[in-house]
Amino acid sequence: MESTVISGDREVFAAYVSDDVSAQLLSALAAERGWSQDMVFMGGIAASVRALGAMPCPEFLIVDISDCTDPRGDVQALADVCEEGTVVLAIGTLNDVTLYRDLLNTGVHDYLVKPLSADLMRAAIVSAEEALAVSDESDQSVAPAHAQNIVVIGLAGGIGTSTLATNLAWLKIKEGSPIALLDLDVHFSNAAMQFDLEPGRGLIDALENPARVDGLFLERAVVKPNEKLAILCAEAPLTSPITPDDGALTHLIDSLGEHHRSVIIDLPRHMIATMPEVLGAASDILLVTDRSLSSARDCIRTKAFIKNAAPNAAVHLVSIRTAMTSAEVDEKDFENSVEHAFAVKAPFDAKAFQVAAQKGKIVVDAAPSSKIAAAYKEVNALFEAEDTKKSSGNSWLGKLLKK
Repeated sequence: MESTVISGDREVFAAYVSDDVSAQLLSALAAERGWSQDMVFMGGIAASVRALGAMPCPEFLIVDISDCTDPRGDVQALADVCEEGTVVLAIGTLNDVTLYRDLLNTGVHDYLVKPLSADLMRAAIVSAEEALAVSDESDQSVAPAHAQNIVVIGLAGGIGTSTLATNLAWLKIKEGSPIALLDLDVHFSNAAMQFDLEPGRGLIDALENPARVDGLFLERAVVKPNEKLAILCAEAPLTSPITPDDGALTHLIDSLGEHHRSVIIDLPRHMIATMPEVLGAASDILLVTDRSLSSARDCIRTKAFIKNAAPNAAVHLVSIRTAMTSAEVDEKDFENSVEHAFAVKAPFDAKAFQVAAQKGKIVVDAAPSSKIAAAYKEVNALFEAEDTKKSSGNSWLGKLLKK
């Protein structure tokens, strides 16, 4: 950042510390970045609360909590006088994991233990600038008033449900909007693999530490085969069962929806009963099935469950033909038994998948004129995007005030 003031009369930076050594270090680092050294003050977080009640809050704020007896209470008092978009870095003398987690849960960007080093502070400042950049981009981006949450559920294994979800996400980014693909099969996901990417630990961290999930966290947690497509998935060890806290999935889906036009959620059928909140967050539910007798039975049961868990969601039934066709139920008999007509009927198209595998691309890119690609496009046509705007609401203050 080259200038001291970036918008209106808000300063870029201010620090409120409790010792001379920290003050000298921060003054030197401020000078390196062209910030005013006069914005380093003594008095710690208590002084910052008093001062910011009478002056505009800076974009980046460092507060010293060394003298605090109630750090979370003091952070709450700071929130009362801070403006939206402020990135807060706390420093202190107590090296305690519980304190660190408490501060992050309140929305503080990071907590550093004194004595401070110049290299550590430089890295923290760069991280804060990245957080400010993400916040600015989110404020300027166009997103729907309510993100379209499309939950995709396969009623049988091995029929291509995850492949459909991935191709649907790819088709939707062609419309020019940012799209998120959330694969909740945390042990056997192949969403990233279809783009020759590694999934990372972002999804596991989001489910285990939901309070950390915000715009900056998600920016780092997702993998991106394209600037418009963000994929959040995992390949967790089979020895690590994942049991999200109540509300963790809803918070994750809502957070993804703040920055993406649509959130496509690949929900394995064995998780339906244990993750009803995912269905509750859905605007649309895509039931993907073959025409086997067992799938007809499971379709009836799943629809009954959805009726209670997501009464306002639109349900779409998609038939996918497989190579094994001898045990198929007649199309009309299937529709009559489940009391739901097929919205799309996808053919068996081995050649298109062979071409996609040879080219190392997904089907709609590798074989755009194929019959299965045409079916995927029909599925995409079921969902109409909205053009209204909404604010991102991803600042530390906004998150804290929602608690």
